[in-house]
Amino acid sequence: MPMPGFEEYEPAGDCVCRGCAQHRRALARARAIPLRDGGHPAARGARRALVLATAAGVVLGGGSATAVAVTTPAPGPVALDDPGSPQGGRTPLHGPKGGPVGKPGAPAAKPGAVRRIDRATIINRAKLWLDAKVPYSMSEYWTDGYRQDCSGYVSMVWNLGTNEWTGSLDKFATKITKDELLPGDMLLFHNPADPNNGSHVVIFGGWVDETHTHYVAYEQTRPITRKLATPYGYWSNTTKYVPYRFNGVPGGILPDTPGAEPPAGPKPGDAKVFPGVAKFGPGATNDYVAQLGRMLIERGAYRFYPKGVADRTWSDHDKLATAAFQRAQGWTGAEADGIPGAHTWRLLVEKQGKNIPPTVVGAPGPGGVRAYPGASVFRPGQSSEAIRALGLQLVKKGFGKYYTSGPGPRWSEADRRNVEAFQRAQGWTGASADGYPGPETWRRLFA
Repeated sequence: MPMPGFEEYEPAGDCVCRGCAQHRRALARARAIPLRDGGHPAARGARRALVLATAAGVVLGGGSATAVAVTTPAPGPVALDDPGSPQGGRTPLHGPKGGPVGKPGAPAAKPGAVRRIDRATIINRAKLWLDAKVPYSMSEYWTDGYRQDCSGYVSMVWNLGTNEWTGSLDKFATKITKDELLPGDMLLFHNPADPNNGSHVVIFGGWVDETHTHYVAYEQTRPITRKLATPYGYWSNTTKYVPYRFNGVPGGILPDTPGAEPPAGPKPGDAKVFPGVAKFGPGATNDYVAQLGRMLIERGAYRFYPKGVADRTWSDHDKLATAAFQRAQGWTGAEADGIPGAHTWRLLVEKQGKNIPPTVVGAPGPGGVRAYPGASVFRPGQSSEAIRALGLQLVKKGFGKYYTSGPGPRWSEADRRNVEAFQRAQGWTGASADGYPGPETWRRLFA
C-alpha cells in the first residue's frame, strides 16, 4: 500500500465565521491564555482530518474508496464551523459578469427538467469553482450564471439550469440514508423558521475512512469555495443535515415527464466516448471493462493482472489498476477510488497523462529491471535482460536447481521449471503454477 501524503487546510486569517470571531474576542480578553489546539476552529478539526494526497470525480470516477485519512478527534467538544451563509432565493441564471445568461430580476421558473449527469461530471463541476476560488456572495453571480452562495453552488454542480435555494433543492432529489451516500449526493440542512440561521448545503465527495465519521465536503462558504474533511453531518447542527441523491444520476429517480431528458450515452461502437460510471464496478460484465483493462496494461498495470490480460468481468484487479493510474496523475481521495470517470477514460483513450510507476523504484534492480516487463517476454525463443534478472533472482531465492549453466538472457525450459518450483512454493497449483511468471510471481520474487 503506497504511503499517503498529507496536507493541512489552514483557513484565512481574516475569516468571518463565528468560530473565528469568538476566538478573536477570547484573545482580546486573555492573551496570556493560549487556545489548547491553536488557530481557527475549523483548522483544529482539519488538523485531526489530514487530507490524503495519494484517488476525484471521480472520479468515481469516480467514485469512493478512502478519500481522506483522519486521526481520531481528541476528546472534547467539536469546534463549530458556522458557514455564516445566508441564502438567496430562487432565481433564473444571471450573468452580469459574463453576459446575460438569464434576465436579472425575472421571476424564478418552476423546477425544470432534470438532466442526466454522471457522478464523475458532478465532481468535476464541483472542482470548477474550487479551482477558480469563487468568493462567497448571496447577491453576486459567477460567470456561469449561478449565484455564489451554497445553494447556487449545488445548483451549478448538478447543472439545474436555475438558481435554487436550500428550501427547493430537495425537489430535485430523493432522501437517502447515510449508508447510501455516494460522491455527488448532497447533505442539506434547511431551517424553515429562519433560513438565514444555519441553513446550508454541501456536496458529498466520499468517506474519509471506513469509520464513516468524516467525509469530504465540497461547499460554497465564506470566504471562498472549499473542499475539506468534515465531521458527519457538519461542524454545527450535526444531526440536522439530511442526505439526498440527485434524481439525475444513474440510480436516481427521473421524473416521468415529457421534459425529462433521456440518458446520455455513447453511440454503439464508439470506444472513445466515456460509457458512464454504471459500466464499471462490482457485477459489471461488458466490453468496456475489457477495454479499460487493456488500456491500463499498456500504461504500466501489468502487475495487477495475474494472467497479463484483461477480461470483460470487473474484478479487484481492474479497481487496483485504475486507482494506481489515478494516483499516478497526482489525484487523491475520491478522485483515486479505482472507478474510472470521464477524465480517467479520456487520458487512457487519448494516451495522455502519466504512466503507472513501476513497483521497484530508486536504484535499478538486477539487470536494470524496474517493473514486470510483460508476459510476452517469457516465451520460448525470447531473449531479454529481464530473463537473466529473473534467473539470478531465482538462484538467490534458492530455486535454481534446474540450471546447468547460466542463467542467461534467453528463455529456456530450465527457467520455466525453476519458476514453476517457486510458484508451487507459494501454494499455487494448476494454471497459477505453469512456470510462466506473471505480475504476482514477479512481485514476490523481487520483494
